Amino acid sequence: MALQESGEMYLETILILSGQKDSVHAVDISEYMGYSKPSVSRAVGLLVNGAYITVEQDGSILLTPSGRQVAETIYERHRLLTLYLTGIGVPADIAADDACKIEHVISAESFEALKRHIEYMQEHGLLS
Repeated sequence: MALQESGEMYLETILILSGQKDSVHAVDISEYMGYSKPSVSRAVGLLVNGAYITVEQDGSILLTPSGRQVAETIYERHRLLTLYLTGIGVPADIAADDACKIEHVISAESFEALKRHIEYMQEHGLLS
């Protein structure tokens, strides 16, 4: 199953929340994303069917290896794109919003080139 942008956003959210909490539940996702519980429930069902997450008996949501891989890729893109945009003078809130949009459409090749450029800039004190 090919993931749409919304699926990637859910996986990224689960990854972020799992770093903040002992266990992640649908209500946590709903609160974090500002989505209704029925919307989150539907998305959780789709992600379970796609084998991106599992739901334990206590309702806790866990990323599968493939779900974690997608989530980490999206989250890395978000962090680096935000860093780059703020580094070139974009206000933080706008940079985060724009990074959220770009992270889902940028090709792997373009992102890797941008990542190398960001690393170069950091090594030379041009970006902090």
